[in-house]
Amino acid sequence: MRNEQGNKMDRRIICIGGGELKTKETLKIDNYIANMAKEHAGEKRAYGLFIPTASHDSMPYFNSFRKTYTSVFDIKSDVALTVYGEMSITKIEEKFSKADFIYVGGGDTVFMLEHWKRTGLINLIRDAYERGVLICGLSAGAICWFTDMYTDSKLVDKSGDYSITPGLNWIKGTISPHYNLRSLDFDKIILYNKQDAIALEDKSAIEIVNEKVLQSIDGGGSAYSLRIEEGRIRKNVIQPCIVL
Repeated sequence: MRNEQGNKMDRRIICIGGGELKTKETLKIDNYIANMAKEHAGEKRAYGLFIPTASHDSMPYFNSFRKTYTSVFDIKSDVALTVYGEMSITKIEEKFSKADFIYVGGGDTVFMLEHWKRTGLINLIRDAYERGVLICGLSAGAICWFTDMYTDSKLVDKSGDYSITPGLNWIKGTISPHYNLRSLDFDKIILYNKQDAIALEDKSAIEIVNEKVLQSIDGGGSAYSLRIEEGRIRKNVIQPCIVL
């Protein structure tokens, strides 16, 4: 987890395009994340913190996370609940201080970001990121870090249609999740706007290190780099690492 100089923790995000935790559709990617968390933990038991803000703190969603990361990978699973005021910020800060990785679940991306900013949770996530805690996320949790994101939040579009919406801008660029389901619409939008982009199918992921895409993680889907060249889209598969 150290960078090439060996004296500072790299900033690392794993963005998962989609897939159901409950049915273990992303298990190959989860295995990759679990191994990195255990490396970060060293001799102690690894600790994963789940953030379900986008699903309005869905506890069944957390149970799916726990059944994967605790039951399969023997990682201690915990949750940060903020939507309904069940936990104090002091209690949540304590959870963040113990985390070897943070996993942001899917749901309503715009609601999640507005709630993070309102409650100050975004500062805890940013601090963890800066000190080298692995940040992971699926769907909403995958796209929120980018300059622009393709999302279907009803807070932006009352019809619930997908549209381009500003993200946190930690990672420069435009991104779409669920690309296997949204490719035609997303391609039209980025071609019209002349925007290069990243597109993640379900069961695919990318690993970003120090704000640069390092590689994709092959969990059964593909991750693409989309380039606008001479009025057309050039689609390139982001090179995957080998996941056993």
